[in-house]
Amino acid sequence: MKIRNATRTVRTWHCDSRRWDALEHRAGDILVATFPKCGTTWTQRIVGMLLAQSAAPSPLMREQPWLDARFVPLADAVQALNAATARRGLKTHLPLDAIALHDDVHYIHVARDPRDACMSYHNHCTAFAEDLMRSFDQWGLEDETIAAPYPRPPADPRAFFRRFLRDPAFGPMDDYGLPEYVELEQSYWAERHRPNMLMVHYNDLKADLAGEMQRIADFLGIETPAALMQDLVQAAEFSAMKRDSAALLPDAANVFVGGGERFLHKGSNQRWLSVLTAEDLADCEAAVSAALSPALRAWAEGGRAAAGDPRTAPD
Repeated sequence: MKIRNATRTVRTWHCDSRRWDALEHRAGDILVATFPKCGTTWTQRIVGMLLAQSAAPSPLMREQPWLDARFVPLADAVQALNAATARRGLKTHLPLDAIALHDDVHYIHVARDPRDACMSYHNHCTAFAEDLMRSFDQWGLEDETIAAPYPRPPADPRAFFRRFLRDPAFGPMDDYGLPEYVELEQSYWAERHRPNMLMVHYNDLKADLAGEMQRIADFLGIETPAALMQDLVQAAEFSAMKRDSAALLPDAANVFVGGGERFLHKGSNQRWLSVLTAEDLADCEAAVSAALSPALRAWAEGGRAAAGDPRTAPD
C-alpha cells in the first residue's frame, strides 16, 4: 500500500524522477537505492542471484532497470516490468522523498564513505562515451530546470573532488556532489526504522560478504540452500563480477570507454589517500560534520560493523 507520493521532483542531466509515474508498483518489488558508486551494481547482482536462485550471470541493467535514468528507454523498461511474472528488482539514485513510499516494497539502501564514492565516480564519469555526454547535453538544454550542457568531468581526480565539494573555483558543477550525497543519505536514514527498509554499507559487504548476503536474503524472505549460497557468495566477489562483466553489463560498451571492465573498476576504498591534500580532507570533514548527524556520519563513513546498527542509532 502506498504511504505517500513523492514530495518533490528531481531533474538532472542523468535523471528525471517523474519517470517513475509510468510504472505501477507491485507488492514485493525490490528497490536498490543508492548514491552513485556506493555498491549499487554489487547489490543488484546479489538480489538478482537470490531471486533466480542461480549464480549464472545475467544482464543486470535489463532485469533490474534504473527507471529514473534518462538514457533508459522508458516504454521498453515499463513493458518488460509489467510483463514480468516473477518478483521484480529495480534501481534508483534518487533520494527517498523524490519517489513514492510503499509499505509493501522492499527498500535496500547502500551507503559508502563519500570520499570513496567520489573517487569511484571520477573513474565512472571520465569513462563516459562522447555520444552519451552529447545526449546529456541535449537533455540538459531541453529541460528548462537545467538549461545547460553537461559539465565535462576534469581528468584530475583532485579537481573532481573539489568540484564534488562544490568549490566554486572548480565549476561548473554536475549533478552528483556532496550536497546530493547528503540529502540522499538523510532521506533514507530518516526512514531506517521501517521494517521494509534495509540499511547496507559497502564496507560491510567487503568485510563480510557472506554475512551481508544472508542479511539481504533474510530481509527479502528468500531461503537459499547452504551449498547454493556458497556459490552465490563466490559469484558476488569483485573478481568474479569483473570476470563476468560482459554478461552482467552487456550494454556498457555503448556508454563507457572500456565497457563493463571499466565500469567494474577496482572495488577498493581509500584511493583518495594518495590524491587529496590535508586541506581537501579538512574541507570535506567540515562539510560532512555540518550536514550529517553524528550517528549518520559514523555509519555513512564506516558502516554497521564500525558504527553499530542504524536502527538503534540515537539520531
